[in-house]
Amino acid sequence: MNEHQAISILMPVKNAALFLRECLDSIVNQEEANFELIAVDDHSTDSSLKILEEYQKKDPRVQVHKNKQHGIIAALRLAYKKSSGVFITRMDSDDIMSLRKLKRLKSNLTAFGAGHIALGKVKYFSESTLGEGFIRYEHWLNRLIESGTNFNEIYKECVIPSPCWMVYREDLDRCEAFTPDNYPEDYDLAFRFYRKDLTPIKCDEVLHYWRDYASRTSRTHEHYSDNTFMDIKSNYFLQLEYTPKKKLVIWGAGKKGKSLAKILNAKNIPFTWICDNPNKIGKFIYDQKMHSFTQLEAIKNSQSIVTVANPKAQKEIRAYFRVKKGIENSDFFFFC
Repeated sequence: MNEHQAISILMPVKNAALFLRECLDSIVNQEEANFELIAVDDHSTDSSLKILEEYQKKDPRVQVHKNKQHGIIAALRLAYKKSSGVFITRMDSDDIMSLRKLKRLKSNLTAFGAGHIALGKVKYFSESTLGEGFIRYEHWLNRLIESGTNFNEIYKECVIPSPCWMVYREDLDRCEAFTPDNYPEDYDLAFRFYRKDLTPIKCDEVLHYWRDYASRTSRTHEHYSDNTFMDIKSNYFLQLEYTPKKKLVIWGAGKKGKSLAKILNAKNIPFTWICDNPNKIGKFIYDQKMHSFTQLEAIKNSQSIVTVANPKAQKEIRAYFRVKKGIENSDFFFFC
């Protein structure tokens, strides 16, 4: 293995025995052979560790370590500490790589150089019927990847497909790697890529296959609940976008609007709350009066966060701001 041009694949593993062999086969059979797989077993109670050690004996590119702490962030920290490659990527132990994945990501990254993120399109697969939400997310994310415009919509959802990215080690270090304890860890890392101005490299090829099943961690663990996503969004918005000289507005009184209002109240950040629901206008929620969206006309120098999820309503809201000559991701932001 050429250490100076090697790819380090960081892979936390926890109770993935049912899918692990298929995952590992997709890695060891990659067209790009110059890699190291750093697998960290996170206290599995099934045969995951045994399977990992079996592959380690067969392939010197596979390293297996045990997580002395607990959780995916601690496992990623250990994997990164043990890695040596110039190029860094991640893998989930229940997913499958396209056999061209590493080769395409590395080729794109070397072509564009440091300061960039190589990405690949993703595809969900499942033994059961995929939910409509997963299909919408896949299509939305792949549209951004095809155009390289991922960060234009970063406050909506996680715009960097975990684990279908690759960066230079120096850039990952510049973005604090896996130092923060913030969950969801993939969304937090995406915001740190954004904060440090890394540029996504557009890609038109599916390079990673996401396996969906009922017990997948991203569907069941509290670290990946709606509330944690709103915490991440609001924290980075306040760090990177919020302009105290402007009057902050929340547009939308649904679940996400209420979650955001609670967060802002707790931080003592003043805001005006608007919606177009006649049943809520004039009422007080969390000690905040709900105004009609027409109130926005009277607010000069505003900065709005839109928490309305309905696609048709979003188009209407975007058209409304266009008439006002509002600039997206400066004067208004979509949080869903």
